[in-house]
Amino acid sequence: MESKISTWLWFESRAEEAARFYASVFRTTELGEITRAPGGGEPYTKEGQVLTAEVVIEGHRVICLNGGAHPGATPNDSVSLQMLCADQAEVDEYWDRLCADGGRAVQCGWVKDKYGFAWQIVPEALLRLTQGPDRDAARRVTAAMMGMVKIDVAALEAAAKG
Repeated sequence: MESKISTWLWFESRAEEAARFYASVFRTTELGEITRAPGGGEPYTKEGQVLTAEVVIEGHRVICLNGGAHPGATPNDSVSLQMLCADQAEVDEYWDRLCADGGRAVQCGWVKDKYGFAWQIVPEALLRLTQGPDRDAARRVTAAMMGMVKIDVAALEAAAKG
Protein backbone atom coordinates (compact mmCIF):
# COMPACT_ATOMS: atom_id res chain seq x y z
CA MET A 1 0.00 0.00 0.00
CA GLU A 2 1.33 3.41 -0.92
CA SER A 3 1.80 5.75 2.02
CA LYS A 4 -0.51 8.73 2.24
CA ILE A 5 2.18 10.69 4.07
CA SER A 6 5.00 12.50 2.31
CA THR A 7 7.78 14.76 3.51
CA TRP A 8 8.14 18.26 2.07
CA LEU A 9 11.49 20.04 2.18
CA TRP A 10 11.62 23.81 1.58
CA PHE A 11 14.36 25.22 -0.64
CA GLU A 12 14.93 28.76 -1.78
CA SER A 13 15.69 27.69 -5.35
CA ARG A 14 17.54 24.33 -5.45
CA ALA A 15 14.68 21.79 -5.27
CA GLU A 16 15.46 19.92 -8.48
CA GLU A 17 19.18 19.79 -7.68
CA ALA A 18 18.39 18.42 -4.22
CA ALA A 19 15.99 15.76 -5.53
CA ARG A 20 18.65 14.58 -7.97
CA PHE A 21 21.24 14.56 -5.17
CA TYR A 22 19.01 12.43 -2.91
CA ALA A 23 18.31 10.08 -5.82
CA SER A 24 22.08 9.61 -6.20
CA VAL A 25 22.65 8.98 -2.47
CA PHE A 26 20.26 6.13 -1.73
CA ARG A 27 20.13 2.69 -3.33
CA THR A 28 16.40 2.34 -3.84
CA THR A 29 15.21 5.64 -5.24
CA GLU A 30 13.15 6.95 -8.08
CA LEU A 31 13.16 10.50 -9.33
CA GLY A 32 9.51 11.46 -9.62
CA GLU A 33 7.57 14.31 -11.13
CA ILE A 34 9.05 17.76 -11.57
CA THR A 35 6.41 20.49 -11.72
CA ARG A 36 6.79 24.04 -12.91
CA ALA A 37 5.18 27.10 -11.39
CA PRO A 38 2.06 28.20 -13.27
CA GLY A 39 2.51 31.84 -12.29
CA GLY A 40 0.74 33.86 -9.65
CA GLY A 41 3.16 32.87 -6.88
CA GLU A 42 5.34 35.94 -7.11
CA PRO A 43 7.55 37.04 -5.45
CA TYR A 44 8.42 33.51 -4.26
CA THR A 45 8.13 31.69 -7.58
CA LYS A 46 8.11 32.82 -11.16
CA GLU A 47 6.12 31.28 -13.97
CA GLY A 48 7.94 28.33 -15.53
CA GLN A 49 10.54 27.80 -12.82
CA VAL A 50 10.71 24.46 -11.04
CA LEU A 51 8.19 24.50 -8.21
CA THR A 52 8.51 20.94 -6.91
CA ALA A 53 10.77 17.97 -7.54
CA GLU A 54 9.78 14.59 -6.16
CA VAL A 55 12.08 11.75 -5.17
CA VAL A 56 10.91 8.44 -3.74
CA ILE A 57 13.42 7.00 -1.27
CA GLU A 58 12.79 3.42 -0.14
CA GLY A 59 9.11 3.92 -0.96
CA HIS A 60 8.82 7.23 0.94
CA ARG A 61 7.88 10.32 -1.08
CA VAL A 62 10.01 13.40 -0.48
CA ILE A 63 8.92 16.54 -2.27
CA CYS A 64 11.48 19.31 -2.64
CA LEU A 65 9.75 22.69 -2.90
CA ASN A 66 11.21 25.89 -4.31
CA GLY A 67 9.44 28.30 -2.00
CA GLY A 68 11.81 31.22 -2.31
CA ALA A 69 13.50 33.06 0.53
CA HIS A 70 11.14 32.98 3.47
CA PRO A 71 11.84 33.74 7.14
CA GLY A 72 11.61 30.63 9.25
CA ALA A 73 11.77 28.22 6.32
CA THR A 74 15.28 27.02 7.06
CA PRO A 75 16.24 23.47 8.01
CA ASN A 76 16.75 22.79 11.72
CA ASP A 77 17.27 19.84 14.03
CA SER A 78 13.67 19.66 15.23
CA VAL A 79 12.87 17.48 12.21
CA SER A 80 15.04 14.77 10.70
CA LEU A 81 14.77 11.95 8.21
CA GLN A 82 15.92 8.52 9.38
CA MET A 83 17.47 5.88 7.16
CA LEU A 84 17.46 2.44 8.74
CA CYS A 85 20.50 0.47 7.54
CA ALA A 86 20.94 -3.31 7.41
CA ASP A 87 24.63 -3.32 8.34
CA GLN A 88 27.81 -1.28 8.80
CA ALA A 89 28.53 -1.23 5.06
CA GLU A 90 25.20 0.46 4.40
CA VAL A 91 25.77 2.92 7.26
CA ASP A 92 29.18 3.79 5.81
CA GLU A 93 27.84 4.17 2.27
CA TYR A 94 24.99 6.56 3.16
CA TRP A 95 27.11 8.42 5.71
CA ASP A 96 29.85 9.12 3.19
CA ARG A 97 27.42 10.19 0.47
CA LEU A 98 25.44 12.55 2.72
CA CYS A 99 28.63 14.07 4.16
CA ALA A 100 30.06 14.70 0.68
CA ASP A 101 30.05 18.12 -0.97
CA GLY A 102 29.49 20.21 2.14
CA GLY A 103 27.51 17.82 4.32
CA ARG A 104 28.80 17.31 7.84
CA ALA A 105 28.84 14.67 10.52
CA VAL A 106 27.00 15.35 13.76
CA GLN A 107 26.70 13.36 17.01
CA CYS A 108 24.89 10.03 17.52
CA GLY A 109 24.57 8.99 13.89
CA TRP A 110 23.20 12.29 12.61
CA VAL A 111 24.36 13.98 9.40
CA LYS A 112 23.51 17.42 8.05
CA ASP A 113 23.42 17.18 4.27
CA LYS A 114 24.78 19.95 2.06
CA TYR A 115 21.35 21.63 2.10
CA GLY A 116 21.20 21.69 5.91
CA PHE A 117 18.64 18.91 6.39
CA ALA A 118 19.22 16.45 9.23
CA TRP A 119 19.41 12.70 8.61
CA GLN A 120 19.76 9.90 11.13
CA ILE A 121 21.78 7.01 9.70
CA VAL A 122 20.76 4.17 12.01
CA PRO A 123 21.85 0.54 11.84
CA GLU A 124 19.12 -2.02 12.58
CA ALA A 125 21.46 -3.39 15.28
CA LEU A 126 20.99 -0.22 17.35
CA LEU A 127 17.24 -0.76 17.52
CA ARG A 128 17.57 -4.48 18.18
CA LEU A 129 20.07 -3.95 21.00
CA THR A 130 18.29 -1.04 22.69
CA GLN A 131 14.78 -2.44 22.42
CA GLY A 132 15.56 -6.00 23.49
CA PRO A 133 14.69 -7.60 26.84
CA ASP A 134 18.19 -7.14 28.38
CA ARG A 135 17.82 -3.62 29.80
CA ASP A 136 21.39 -3.55 31.18
CA ALA A 137 22.74 -4.28 27.70
CA ALA A 138 20.42 -1.61 26.29
CA ARG A 139 21.85 0.96 28.72
CA ARG A 140 25.43 0.04 27.77
CA VAL A 141 24.61 0.25 24.07
CA THR A 142 22.92 3.62 24.53
CA ALA A 143 25.90 4.96 26.48
CA ALA A 144 28.27 3.74 23.73
CA MET A 145 26.12 5.31 21.01
CA MET A 146 26.05 8.65 22.82
CA GLY A 147 29.84 8.86 22.44
CA MET A 148 29.81 8.13 18.72
CA VAL A 149 29.54 10.37 15.70
CA LYS A 150 29.02 7.73 12.98
CA ILE A 151 27.44 4.62 14.52
CA ASP A 152 29.84 1.66 14.78
CA VAL A 153 27.91 -1.63 14.79
CA ALA A 154 30.82 -3.71 16.13
CA ALA A 155 31.25 -1.31 19.05
CA LEU A 156 27.51 -1.53 19.80
CA GLU A 157 27.66 -5.33 19.79
CA ALA A 158 30.68 -5.23 22.11
CA ALA A 159 28.89 -2.85 24.48
CA ALA A 160 25.88 -5.16 24.57
CA LYS A 161 28.08 -8.06 25.65
CA GLY A 162 29.57 -5.97 28.44
